Amino acid sequence: MSNSAENSSKRPLRVAIVGAGPAGVYAADILTKSNEVKDGDFEVSIDLFEAYPAPYGLIRYGVAPDHPRIKGIVNALHKVLDRGDIRFLGNVTYGRDLTLHDFRSFYDAVIFSTGAINDAELDIPGVGLQGSFGGADFVSWYDGHPDVPRDWPLEAKEIAVIGNGNVALDVARMLVKHADELLVTEIPDNVYQALKNSPVTDVHVFGRRGPAQVKFTPLELRELSHARDVDIVLYPEDFEFDEASDEAIRSNNQIRTMVNTLTNWLVEEHAEAEEPSSRRLHLHFLHSPVEIHDDADHPGKVTGIKFERMQLDGTGNVKGTGSSSTTRSRPSTGRSATTARRWTNSNTTPAAA
Repeated sequence: MSNSAENSSKRPLRVAIVGAGPAGVYAADILTKSNEVKDGDFEVSIDLFEAYPAPYGLIRYGVAPDHPRIKGIVNALHKVLDRGDIRFLGNVTYGRDLTLHDFRSFYDAVIFSTGAINDAELDIPGVGLQGSFGGADFVSWYDGHPDVPRDWPLEAKEIAVIGNGNVALDVARMLVKHADELLVTEIPDNVYQALKNSPVTDVHVFGRRGPAQVKFTPLELRELSHARDVDIVLYPEDFEFDEASDEAIRSNNQIRTMVNTLTNWLVEEHAEAEEPSSRRLHLHFLHSPVEIHDDADHPGKVTGIKFERMQLDGTGNVKGTGSSSTTRSRPSTGRSATTARRWTNSNTTPAAA
């Protein structure tokens, strides 16, 4: 959004960037390194605004503590801000402290890089029951976000995570890992204590499509097998592939790597079993959530979830089969029972520049 009231050729081009996460910092860096600036055609003056006291947004509050390699991106962002040609202004909230009118009055252009802080809604009945949470809120909690309460109700022995992306795997991994493994990370102490006292034994990750359509990365997937005292549980009936799946496996190295990893785990799982672990991570495919529900004994609280069985349609997409199943706590299964499972929706909207 440009303000042409003043001839910018007589002074530096003034640019305001709202949001000091990776997108905002990189946008500022690109502007300062543009050919026009390098050639001396004009100068640019950049102010980087952030609602919180410190910059780096998603890297600070959206990456799991056990991902130091990704958190290390902060070092590169710090070098950009440390050059001195970009001014950082923290504790400034757009819409409260400054409006679009204010920016237009003092800047030639405004870039909004605020990202997405809320989950995309999971539009099924029961999503508002006690014990159903958004993945973004849970991630913010374990990353120590200042706007999220320090306490989290980790009371369930079985937890379901809805989604097949990296956020879903991050959430599942943080829940199923033994807390002492996280002591070498930057995990906040309140989060460590809560996870250490968590009674969880089983975490279930549910995805709508098949193994060849998952949206997580090979690195995220392989990390699941590194957790101590955690078994990965897969289900043969979920391994369905159509023509589009076969083509994707042939033509895409990343998809081929993930499918090979999953199928190898499936084979190993049904080989001679070693001593079982105390915790299990279940990966379910071709499950679409239909309803989260309570029951007469626990009104208003999550006690189960109903899924529709899906099937691939030949294009890599899915369609419903009309067959449904309800998953709930069952003491007779031999797994630890709980009066109310915690179901976590990780269908988050990607941060937008």
